[in-house]
Amino acid sequence: MRIDFEQPYSSARSPICADNLVATSQPLATQAGIQAMRRGGNAVDAAVAAAVTLTVVEPTGNGVGSDAFAIVAAGGRIHGLNASGRSPAAWNAERFRARGEIPTYGWDAVTVPGAVSAWMALSERFGELAFYELFEDAIALASEGFLVGPITARAWKGAFERYAEFSDFAEHFGPVPSAGTRFRRPALAKSLRDIAESGGHSFYSGDLAARIAAASSAAGGAMTRSDLADHRADWVDPLKMDYLGHTIHELPPNGQGLGALIALGILRELGLDRERDTVASYHYQIEAMKIGIRAAFDHIADPEHLAHSPAELLDPDVLAKAASTIGERASGLPPVALPESHGTVYLTTADRHGNMVSLIQSNYMGFGSGIVIPDTGIALQNRARGFTLEEGHPNEIGPRKRPYQTIIPGFVTQGDEPRISFGIMGGHMQHQGHVQLVDRVLLHDQNPQAAIDAPRWHVDPDFVISLEPETAEEIREGLLAKGHSVEVRRKRARFGGAQMILATGDGYVGGSDSRKEGQAAGF
Repeated sequence: MRIDFEQPYSSARSPICADNLVATSQPLATQAGIQAMRRGGNAVDAAVAAAVTLTVVEPTGNGVGSDAFAIVAAGGRIHGLNASGRSPAAWNAERFRARGEIPTYGWDAVTVPGAVSAWMALSERFGELAFYELFEDAIALASEGFLVGPITARAWKGAFERYAEFSDFAEHFGPVPSAGTRFRRPALAKSLRDIAESGGHSFYSGDLAARIAAASSAAGGAMTRSDLADHRADWVDPLKMDYLGHTIHELPPNGQGLGALIALGILRELGLDRERDTVASYHYQIEAMKIGIRAAFDHIADPEHLAHSPAELLDPDVLAKAASTIGERASGLPPVALPESHGTVYLTTADRHGNMVSLIQSNYMGFGSGIVIPDTGIALQNRARGFTLEEGHPNEIGPRKRPYQTIIPGFVTQGDEPRISFGIMGGHMQHQGHVQLVDRVLLHDQNPQAAIDAPRWHVDPDFVISLEPETAEEIREGLLAKGHSVEVRRKRARFGGAQMILATGDGYVGGSDSRKEGQAAGF
């Protein structure tokens, strides 16, 4: 029997209302989170169970060898977690400058993976269930197989040729599965069982760490057992900004959430009564975002190497000066500087006790570096591509440094109450997506699903404005008239995939993006 997996019509999903909610980019992961809460776990247990499961069922965007960040509302306050990894101690700029670039694939693209440390830290601090219980669904799906979703299958097929030179990759991820076919990952099931039974320590100081270091050494890589053993996930205080009677929370660098706060701060300074889905609304958001993007490129780096603190970049006088440069026409390029002048998964969970989690983990580019540790099924990210070779830049590649990270969880509070947990996967789209989602919910009172479904704009790295095909023609024509360079892009992956949960006081309302295979579900 032939099944047509194409979706010829625009999605109009209904928002989901429940006392406990899970929203992820893959339905099997959503169900793993739901099962964790039904077994007596809380929102944090659900988030970890879903995150672990995503490494099995959506390998095109994340894996055990990913990095991760999270924002957690628990115990009456907001907690931030930076579980991104650092570069090997043996790295220096000269190692890469001689070849003229930081490679996209291979061991010199890999920093220490931090996702496992995120699961450990979250479970230890806030979880109710035993750590090993959070792996049950993922191990079963890896052992018995899962049916590959249509969007995942398409990404799998498109990426496979890029990794042709990596035999371990082909052995584990081939042959490329079609949508709706079963794919088993027995080697990964064994690794997940090892991580679960060791409380995660096998990955950083046990058998799996030894395997990773041995594979690195055999291929001429620099990562050692010491690099893995020295890794730590750090609890951090999120950055905050007041906006429309709420407080927006983003993690501090090395993530790019600061870019979203800069753009929102500029919009706040403009003080405009922006109607929804008008040329003016698009124009001012885009102009503010251009400045936020420029600031992110200029300043975001390992927090121990910043040239300017987030407080300096978010200073109201700085933001007011930047806002004053925005007029009725598109700005010249590059945008004004501050202060002086693609594979990712995002999930969110919430429980009836008021705990909420915003979590994101990523390989960076699709399956990552192409490195798969033999006999483990563990694919490693290529986050070193976030560094720069620009001499003297705070994000210049070097030893034991965290690179610029695109992945960012978002959170909103009102007074002392958690209100919205949200995020959007998709590289350069993420801080821009945060601005668009926040405005739609807080300024225009849209429900999470409507805010997610709305057509998006994307400021490309060259500052061309990409629009989704569903964008009204008058918006496109109006932006062109204001001097913007505009392209309509039909590839939906450029515009990311979002999840969001909003607390109502009586329970939660959630949504998940039809641009991915996602699902919001609750009970």
